[in-house]
Amino acid sequence: MTAEQQARATLADVARLAGVSAKTVSRAMSGDGSVSEVTRERVMTAAKRLRFRPNTLARNLRHGGVTNSVAFVIGDITNPFYFNVAAGIERELATKGMTMLLATTDDAPGSEAVVVDALLAQRVRALIIVPIAKDQSYLEGERQLGTPVVCVDRPAHHLVADSVVLQNRLGIEEAVRSLIAVGHRKIGFVCSPAELYTHQERLLGYRSALLEAGITDSRRYERLEPVLGATAEESVRELLALDDPPTAIIAGNNRASTAAWRELFNRSPRVAFIGFDDFEFADTLGISVVAYDPIELGREAARLVLARLDDPSGPPRQIELPTHLIRRGSGEVPPPDAPDSTIAP
Repeated sequence: MTAEQQARATLADVARLAGVSAKTVSRAMSGDGSVSEVTRERVMTAAKRLRFRPNTLARNLRHGGVTNSVAFVIGDITNPFYFNVAAGIERELATKGMTMLLATTDDAPGSEAVVVDALLAQRVRALIIVPIAKDQSYLEGERQLGTPVVCVDRPAHHLVADSVVLQNRLGIEEAVRSLIAVGHRKIGFVCSPAELYTHQERLLGYRSALLEAGITDSRRYERLEPVLGATAEESVRELLALDDPPTAIIAGNNRASTAAWRELFNRSPRVAFIGFDDFEFADTLGISVVAYDPIELGREAARLVLARLDDPSGPPRQIELPTHLIRRGSGEVPPPDAPDSTIAP
């Protein structure tokens, strides 16, 4: 300890300064009605002078209780998507005087259980998680003990749990239909990693909308890489190098959108483009996107937690939040062979 540092005040220090017992300090701090107002004021004044903060976590654990915090386990902490969802969770929990603990798996499936176990050891009231592992059955015992588990963006695997997801298929279907409406028939789809629930749902929406329009050869324009490290730039370069390249491309998430747009802007700016997830500067750059409210995604997750804390019974709920297409110009570019009369809807 340096000369500038001081030892943190203890309960005993407060008791000595206030002239009462440590037990009285504990009762005064917890709002026990047996402590007189005069004594309580003396204790609080002493605690303030000593800058004393009660260790509520230790107190709760000693009595076999839980904290007043909800854990939120996310993937890559650099992804803005998670910050917005976290903001929604935090705001909703604050209405009930609860706090949020944030931890990250760094999108590594093997680290999910380790991170979650560390948080559960702190006796959090509930767990909100963006699943990345292929199996969440390790949480079944905790759920049976009464800890609410809510999944965000993706449902759990092998676990009965509440979840909040997006209308992924409908969002991509709307994007594909808008491109078809201005004359596109050769539409590419890029995203990674391929195995994520969100990306599989968006791929199904892409294929469904193309089949609806009688387009059956979509597979050659699909680029869903199996790993997170694969880049959308590489996928776009592959598509543009085809003998019969796509005249429009859809990106399946925010990271893929920024990378794909950068590649298109440099190589083929006349290719129509729509991204899934809005992102910073997309409006300034005139990029059309399938958008939704990530803050509301977090709020809904927190509401499910609060509802489960009030009433643990009942079947699991899955809430789907709507998406909507924002037309800004990039998705309204017609194909080179389109008639001049083609107008974006």
